Amino acid sequence: MSKMAKIDCEGHELEFPVVEGTENEKAIDISALRKQTGLITIDEGYVNTGSTQSGITFLNGEEGILRYRGYPIEELAKNCDFVEVAYLLIYGELPNQTELTDFRDSIRHHTMLHEDMRLFYNGFPRDAHPMAILSSVVSAMSTFYQDSLDPHDPEQVEISIRRLMAKLPTIAAYSHNKSAGQPFAYPQNDLSYCENFLQMMFSVPCEPYKADPTFVEALNMLLIVHADHEQNCSTSTVRMVGSADSNLFASISAGICALWGPLHGGANEAVVSMLQQIQDDGGDVDKYVAMAKDKENGFRLMGFGHRVYKNFDPRAKIIKKACDQLLNKLDLDDPLFEIAQRLETVALEDEYFVKRKLYPNVDFYSGVIYRAMGIPVGMFTVLFAMGRLPGWIAHWKEMHESPAKRICRPRQIYNGPNVREFVSIENR
Repeated sequence: MSKMAKIDCEGHELEFPVVEGTENEKAIDISALRKQTGLITIDEGYVNTGSTQSGITFLNGEEGILRYRGYPIEELAKNCDFVEVAYLLIYGELPNQTELTDFRDSIRHHTMLHEDMRLFYNGFPRDAHPMAILSSVVSAMSTFYQDSLDPHDPEQVEISIRRLMAKLPTIAAYSHNKSAGQPFAYPQNDLSYCENFLQMMFSVPCEPYKADPTFVEALNMLLIVHADHEQNCSTSTVRMVGSADSNLFASISAGICALWGPLHGGANEAVVSMLQQIQDDGGDVDKYVAMAKDKENGFRLMGFGHRVYKNFDPRAKIIKKACDQLLNKLDLDDPLFEIAQRLETVALEDEYFVKRKLYPNVDFYSGVIYRAMGIPVGMFTVLFAMGRLPGWIAHWKEMHESPAKRICRPRQIYNGPNVREFVSIENR
């Protein structure tokens, strides 16, 4: 028998079941609250609301724990490549060699875009943000692949998954090529997932290109640590849109739009913009640290602290190590990297930041690595979307396979005007 929580409401004692997860997380199931009482709950931003039960990702912000399907993120980042982790998230288990080979081969088979889709890029202005292009082209895929739009047909869902995993790097690379005025490079299916993306990003017809193995390794790690993060804004968006039985392409496109926001995936762009601002102002890190401490100033150091993690972000630990190794190996003379390192020292040693647990987060280090790899700032969030794709797919798939699925329809408390008499325009 499940435990019950008692709520006293207007003289009536109500009981609601307490749901407990496999990691001993507890929640009060209030799904019958409105039916029994006519009342709803208010939770701005849903920060105290569990929208679903999920078996994909476990996150403990207080302890700094992140696990995909039970596997610690540290182990996956150390031992797996991104395609292997994608399989784990989408299908629930790490693949054996045969399963992994089949998954890789099916992705390679679908890397090219329809030639008519390439023409879309001619309609975007050169300075269009790559995230806007990414979202638009992904949404347009539903017009090119009308044979696989039914969310209730397992075969159609499966082919859509493979197409998205295969084509998103191509769409992303072409978004960069468009803004850079470079020709589009066709995918090369003999390359790995990350190698192929980098060659489509940076290769030109006039000379051979081979991706730096250091960059390939760094990109693989970044995609893994971004692959899922429980019920965040973009993932919740994918599930909400998908709950209306919208096809997978439309749902992922909506998730991309949510990720674009500067308070979500766009934060890594904001980090580099902040570093550039400090550099343009003379590079005085102490000045900006003081501004951040001043509550009246309004200035905020980007890339520090996290809404969920009240300890060091485990992803940031992984990326910090990779960031240090990459910068040491490249020996880059970049003032922005020096500013980043000085800010990192402050955050880890200054009592103000330590007391408030404002540690450097995943966005801080990822922005620095992307810059070191020569990836333009406008592409930072695009790479975040590439990494987050398998998590979005996994949640969309899990939702549709759940017998408890229903369309998302939050309630509200109305606080506008009471009923008013209509006044004709002549008398207003």
